[in-house]
Amino acid sequence: MELKEYYLRAGRLPAVAGLVSLLLCLGLTACFESIKDTHPDQVLTKRRALFKQYTRAMEPIGLVASGRKEFKQDEFLALVQDLEKLSTKPWVYFPADGNYPPTHAKPAVWEQPAAFKQAQEKYQLSVHELLVAAQGGKLEQVQSAVDGVTNSCKACHKEFRYE
Repeated sequence: MELKEYYLRAGRLPAVAGLVSLLLCLGLTACFESIKDTHPDQVLTKRRALFKQYTRAMEPIGLVASGRKEFKQDEFLALVQDLEKLSTKPWVYFPADGNYPPTHAKPAVWEQPAAFKQAQEKYQLSVHELLVAAQGGKLEQVQSAVDGVTNSCKACHKEFRYE
C-alpha cells in the first residue's frame, strides 16, 4: 500500500498536507531576516506604534459608524477624544533623516513637506469635526464625520504611503 493511500484511508492526508505546508512556510520565512530600525531615535518604530494605536482607536469608531455596534454617545465621545489626542503625535517621527528601510512612506513625505503638512492638517481637522459631531450626539452626523476621517486617511496614504 502506498503512503498516500495509507494516509488517505486513515483520514490523515489533509492533516499531513497542512503540516507540510506549514513547515515549508516556516522554512521560507526563516530565509528572510526582517529589516531592523537603524535610526538612533527609532523614529520608524515609534511612528508605526502610534499608527497601530490609531488603528485600534478607529476600529470601534468604525463599528459604530457602520451600525455594527450600538451608538452610545458617552462611550463614543471618549473614543473620539482618544483619537484626537493621537492625531497630533506621529508627525514628529517623520524627521528629515526618517526615510530609511523598512519604511512604507513615499519620498514625497520629504520632497513635498508643505503638501505633507497640509495632509496632516486636513486629517486633524477631520478628527476635530468628528469630535464636534460626537458631542452633538446625532448618529447621521457622526457617520458622515467618520467618513471624513477615513477619506482623509486614504488621501494621505495614496499620496504619501506605499501600500
